[in-house]
Amino acid sequence: MIAFDSPAVLASRVGEALGPGDWTTVTQEMIDRFADATGDRQWIHVDVERARREAPDGKTIAHGYLLLSLLGVLQPTIYTVKASRILNYGINRLRFLAPVPSGARVRLSETVKAAEPVSGGLRIATEATIELEGAPKPALIAEIVFLYFD
Repeated sequence: MIAFDSPAVLASRVGEALGPGDWTTVTQEMIDRFADATGDRQWIHVDVERARREAPDGKTIAHGYLLLSLLGVLQPTIYTVKASRILNYGINRLRFLAPVPSGARVRLSETVKAAEPVSGGLRIATEATIELEGAPKPALIAEIVFLYFD
């Protein structure tokens, strides 16, 4: 894990890949809790028995937005940034490329794409890729943007 002393040090890494981070298992309990929190209780996510019978892999799959939410868990296994404030600014591009079955492991890699000064801080964009263990393509690719203040 890399500990950046300031947002400027992270910004100096534009063009560089960071990671991969640690593997995290996406459990059925995580999927169920996300379904409860969002109200998205579609059977492919929460009905284990029906998924066993009808889903292509015989397992439930994680919500795409659950994967996106895991950035908060996955990113600190790659790096942290010492800053007075860090704000999620948004997503410029997001694609869900492969389903993540319950029990699968995922990990994150990022590439620093751009850094721009903003009033009192920096806006830094990274391309985030969530890899699905053993899969030929990533589960998620997104360009995420954070505001960092010293």
